[in-house]
Amino acid sequence: MAYKLKAPEAVADINVTPMVDVMLVLLIIFMVITPLLQHGVSVKLAQAQNGRPMPGEEKTNSVVIAITRDGKLFLGTSPVRMSQLTTKVKNRLANQINKIVYIKSDARAKYGEVTSVVDAVRAAGVEQLGLLTEQVQQRRPIAAAIPVSP
Repeated sequence: MAYKLKAPEAVADINVTPMVDVMLVLLIIFMVITPLLQHGVSVKLAQAQNGRPMPGEEKTNSVVIAITRDGKLFLGTSPVRMSQLTTKVKNRLANQINKIVYIKSDARAKYGEVTSVVDAVRAAGVEQLGLLTEQVQQRRPIAAAIPVSP
């Protein structure tokens, strides 16, 4: 008797292993890149012990002005000159209900430059102004038992 070879039947299942591999790689890439994305310009903020949390600063439509150590101004991520600051802030706040501006200044920036920025922002009709700082990490005193010899 001759044995006739039959072709295997077609598999109707979808192989999802390659799709899962691609999704895991994309997930790892996004997990690595997400912390690297910055919101605005990075400056070394002044430290304060009794600061209040300002959750509105993290919103995408919030108006953040950064002052660098060498006196450069940034409105969001774009550089701006002091003479243009009032008009640009007015334009940004024209469509917003809460007129809040956050200022993050480098700890080593000149005090006079910071006050000039505050004056320019107030001239734009800003209702509230937030100065962003870093919270000081307080260290707890360490209690150690010291043996006393009699």
